Amino acid sequence: MKCVYCQNYQFSQSDAGRKVTARELAGMMLELQEEGCHNINFVSPTHFTPAIVEALKYAYEDGLKIPLVYNTGGYDTFDVIKALDGIIDIYLPDMRYASDEMAVKYSSAPGYVKNNRNIVKEMYRQVGTLKIKDDVARKGLIIRLLVLPHGISGTVETLEFISKELGKDVYLSVMSQYYPAYKARDFKEISRRVTGGEYQQVLDKLDQLGMGKGYIQPFEGRFDEKFFGENL
Repeated sequence: MKCVYCQNYQFSQSDAGRKVTARELAGMMLELQEEGCHNINFVSPTHFTPAIVEALKYAYEDGLKIPLVYNTGGYDTFDVIKALDGIIDIYLPDMRYASDEMAVKYSSAPGYVKNNRNIVKEMYRQVGTLKIKDDVARKGLIIRLLVLPHGISGTVETLEFISKELGKDVYLSVMSQYYPAYKARDFKEISRRVTGGEYQQVLDKLDQLGMGKGYIQPFEGRFDEKFFGENL
């Protein structure tokens, strides 16, 4: 994905970062575990998957025990996700669009919708609903829904799909954090933040569908407290 509004464009679409070997990556995982981190969070890892799996071999040999999180924009190939069965503990995918036209225009991601829905269903098959112990996620699926201005994300339609295909027990992270970063200023329709009304429309749909597990980022004012919990 090449999102025109990417908030992390410095390292997602430029040369920021450095190369490491599989053994060095394994060492980083073990250092995080020693520091008390709850999990190892791989962000946009799809194209690094072979190297990650190689690094995990070394990490497990040296005592890695904490859960692995696969944190993705949701534009992975089905074969990659299927191959990760039994390796990943927590899947954290975006379901960014309900329209391929919007996916192409704003993220250069043709065929996003069908692909995205297929891999999310496979993720859910592998790990099921989120399991939490001592207030820490251990295994399961959390779907992120970034609400975009003017309904461009089609979040209401996506919620209908989730409710029908995966059920009402799926954990969701419904995000109001969008702001016009990177090249968003070149697109008038996304050159502003999400309004309270646009976000509330999504919350109303959650209530209508009876979906009450997960997290929101509430605006100031009245909101449904059963969704409270995350404010990134």
